[in-house]
Amino acid sequence: MGRKAKDFDEEQILFENYLRSAGLRRTEQRDLILRTFLDVGDHITSEDLYRLVSEKDPTVGLTTVYRTLKLLTTAGLAQEVRFGDNKTYYEKLHSDEHHDHMICTSCGLVIEFYSPDIEALQDEMAASFGFEATHHSLRLWGYCAKCKGSAGKLTNAPPGAEPRVRVKSGRTVVR
Repeated sequence: MGRKAKDFDEEQILFENYLRSAGLRRTEQRDLILRTFLDVGDHITSEDLYRLVSEKDPTVGLTTVYRTLKLLTTAGLAQEVRFGDNKTYYEKLHSDEHHDHMICTSCGLVIEFYSPDIEALQDEMAASFGFEATHHSLRLWGYCAKCKGSAGKLTNAPPGAEPRVRVKSGRTVVR
C-alpha cells in the first residue's frame, strides 16, 4: 500500500522535530525505516520491518530498526499492539482515528473496527465509576466468517487464558 509524498513529508517533519527535541540526529537509516514502516501500512513486527529495510539497505541492523520503532512510538507516529501470539506489532498511530481489533484465532486475520456505540459505552462506564480513561485497547478473539463457516468443531479458550494466535499479514478495516 503506497503512501502519498505529502503524507510522508508531514510525518517526516514530525519525526525530525521529535529527534531535534530529544537531541538526536536525523539519519538516512532512520529515514529509510520511517518510510518503509509507513509504506507497509499494516501491523508489522520489528523483525519483519528489518527484513524489508535490509532488502533496501543491508547495512541497517536489527537493533537500529528496533530502536527507531521505539523512537517512532515515543514520537507519537506508531503504537505497539499485541494480538496474543507473543509478538509485538507496530502500527501507524492515527491521531484522529481510534480503532479496535478482532483477531481470528484460526487463521490469524486481524480486523480493525470502530464503533461509536462502544466508545460511548466505555465513556459512560468510566464516568459511572468516577474513572478518567486516558486510553484503551479492545481486542476480541474468535473466528472470522471464513473460519467459522469452514471449521467442524470450534473450540473456545479456557476462561482467563489468551488464545493462541498466528497473525497473518494484511488487514481488514471495518467502520
